[in-house]
Amino acid sequence: MRLFVTGASGHIGSALVPDLLAAGHTVVGLARSDSSAAALTAAGVDVRRGSLDDLDGLRAAAADADGVIHLAFKHELTYAGEFVRAAESDLRAVEAIGAALEGSDKPFVITSGTALLAMAAPGRLGVETAALERGPRVDSENTVVAMAARGVRSSVVRLPPTVHSSLDRHGFVPALIDMARKNGVSVYVGDGANRWPAVHTLDAARLYRLAVESAPAGARLHGAAEQGVPFRQIAEAIGRGLGLPAASVTPDEATRYIGFLATFAQIDNPSSSAATRALLKWEPTHAGLLADLEERHYFETSQGVRA
Repeated sequence: MRLFVTGASGHIGSALVPDLLAAGHTVVGLARSDSSAAALTAAGVDVRRGSLDDLDGLRAAAADADGVIHLAFKHELTYAGEFVRAAESDLRAVEAIGAALEGSDKPFVITSGTALLAMAAPGRLGVETAALERGPRVDSENTVVAMAARGVRSSVVRLPPTVHSSLDRHGFVPALIDMARKNGVSVYVGDGANRWPAVHTLDAARLYRLAVESAPAGARLHGAAEQGVPFRQIAEAIGRGLGLPAASVTPDEATRYIGFLATFAQIDNPSSSAATRALLKWEPTHAGLLADLEERHYFETSQGVRA
């Protein structure tokens, strides 16, 4: 297939593109900067210049493709405290792409997060069939699932808060590492028993490929290789990597130590991927989060989230 991929030069995209090419697909990647365009060209990808705000360009690229994988998101807005604005932009992009694919039976895979379920029902095991009625980013999910009734083989990949590997330069783990280094301590909130699901970048990339190749219309998929790693263990692994202590802080103290991540650090988000594994024969094979932290690449390259 000739696949249009947004976010093709990003964290997951940089793992997905080689996977797609190795499987015999052709990739057209969206690039908003010269550096992204150069990286995609070097990777053997056809480049389409533009951004998520170029809705006409998104529609044209989708119409010209055999399928679309939507990875891009305005994370810089999220990190600036404007998640709602970022989600609104995402919804406009999803609607534009979907309109171009309507009636074609072409695949359209988008990205969401397991943490959305945790915010609605903390501690409850998140499963693929669970869905929320409305909300930021939830609206994109529901819009895409509804496209199944309009002739689009649509699916949603919900990713865990932690998609980890040596390719992860600007996610939550690098941010926590940078904050621990600055503070001289790696913190968790309360007893740190709340759980974060996790997945290795390469396993996540393979799930996207399987989804675009064969996921049924309207599917919600979970990219959780690990159902839930206690946050205290994550903080302790970061402490070991930096040679720093790990310590508990109160919810009120958390913002002082880890800023905007204070809310995320308290999420209890156990997530199952049993239905996804059975449906797509997806079986994660790469290192888990704690083992990945022990490999030390995070502590050599950590840069934190992009502000």
